[in-house]
Amino acid sequence: MTIHFDEEKQEQKLESLRKSEEEELLRLLSAKYNVQYIDLGPISINLEALRIIPEQISRDAKIIGWDKIGKRLKVALLSPQNDATKKVLKDLEEKGYEVTVYMAPTASLKKGWDLYKDLSYAIKSKAGAFEISNEDINDLLGKMHSVEDVKKSITEIVSMKKSLKISKLAEIILAGALALKASDIHLEPEEEKVRLRYRLDGVLNNILNIESETYSLILSRIKLLSGLKLNVKDSAQDGRFSIELEGDDIEIRTSILPGAYNESIVLRVLNPNAISVPLEEMGIPDRLYKTLEREIKRPNGMLLTTGPTGSGKTTTLYAFLKKVHSPDIKIITIEDPIEYHLPGIVQTQTNREKKYTFASGLRSALRQDPDIIMVGEVRDDETASIAVNAALTGHLVFSTLHTNTAAGAFPRLIDLGINPKVVTSAINVSMAQRLVRKLCPDCKKEITLEGENKNLIESIAKTLPKDLPEVQTEKMWTPAGCDKCHNTGYKGRIGVFEAILTDREVEKVILDNPSEREIKQAASSQGILDMKQDGIVKILAGTTSLEELERVLDLKDDV
Repeated sequence: MTIHFDEEKQEQKLESLRKSEEEELLRLLSAKYNVQYIDLGPISINLEALRIIPEQISRDAKIIGWDKIGKRLKVALLSPQNDATKKVLKDLEEKGYEVTVYMAPTASLKKGWDLYKDLSYAIKSKAGAFEISNEDINDLLGKMHSVEDVKKSITEIVSMKKSLKISKLAEIILAGALALKASDIHLEPEEEKVRLRYRLDGVLNNILNIESETYSLILSRIKLLSGLKLNVKDSAQDGRFSIELEGDDIEIRTSILPGAYNESIVLRVLNPNAISVPLEEMGIPDRLYKTLEREIKRPNGMLLTTGPTGSGKTTTLYAFLKKVHSPDIKIITIEDPIEYHLPGIVQTQTNREKKYTFASGLRSALRQDPDIIMVGEVRDDETASIAVNAALTGHLVFSTLHTNTAAGAFPRLIDLGINPKVVTSAINVSMAQRLVRKLCPDCKKEITLEGENKNLIESIAKTLPKDLPEVQTEKMWTPAGCDKCHNTGYKGRIGVFEAILTDREVEKVILDNPSEREIKQAASSQGILDMKQDGIVKILAGTTSLEELERVLDLKDDV
């Protein structure tokens, strides 16, 4: 009789036995050392926490960072008695981190080590030419208070004509963006120059032009910082890096696109403070605010926020989550990307390369016994189907859709293959929003309403619900510009909103004729302002301007 020895199978059994024995031993040791035991297998590792300890040090000391909120850092380690591990812990404390220690098996540490390849680091030279300096950025921030300050700093460096100094332009450009609270940095090559623009309060502003030769050094530096290939110039590349600012990690998402004259760069600034806006401060009208307060406390159903890219939908979802979060409920998010870390909430990030999509993430989240699920966006029929079914089976689901109006969410879901009866049963509220710039309180100018503007505003004001306080229609305010608003006339942003509840009237229309116009008309009896009405109220109160509202809404559109 021939005996077949399956070496691979035996090795798998031995490996399983070794893992089991190690876990058992670590549980005993964790009790002995009074250190909590953790298995990171089912837990999402925060890449910003992982980044704190360099990979080689992490491997040598057998320790990884796995969660981080501000300066509070959670680490997993194999042994707290290891000298190299002790040194890492001491270094972290000296850097101001409040460290919570967990003991974890080797498999958990390997999970973290495998993720280091997803991080981007600058290649450092002895001269420090390719090393991002948080200290430099923080120093520069103290000197930059206006667009003119940014221009002056860049011009001074360029005039020195020294490549090492010019390489520091990346820090100046980043510091300027952070000082002015820009959401995006655009570097756009043209035939004889490169244009630098910041997106401030949702609008692109020209900062200055940079010489093409100087730009080549900036481009190389940003590629290195973002972990991108220097020699690839004819295809798009995406990367990222982060900056620590006053205890917060600000992630910079890099997009590079080949162009006619050179590669263009867009840097997206993901500042957690910019997206952390309480629901009370978003400019939601009183009646709608009370409605939302009630609806986000329901045990099941779906709340949708709709609008184009950049309309503040994600900020609204985060505000919902912070409002409903409590120790007795489980909340899971599927995001792309995670823009703000929320304590006590399980946040996951989609990864196309690993086939972790909104749909697959949602399916997995439902197996984790959640009470509330936040899905970054319903993009396809599969995600729509799973999200709607989750809302019908005892979960509260928050998500976003790309439609222009609150009424448009219903036919959009039907287009994605959801049965109209299911849509009306699942959706509690559909809300649409836009962001408008707020007039600078220091320089806004009062003018008398007249002519076409007066007719337009009065025609919309007449449609306001009768039980609202009467609004004046004699005057409005326009932007002027001063030092405090960088001469734009605007300072900060506020939302304009509308929402539709799925009541009996709306349900009947959706089942009979799911058109936006009919749905909106059926919802008019709910007494909730639409975006045009909300915008006009904010214009007449001096919060924003007519031209700003017209930038984001077609005020003459009947739908």
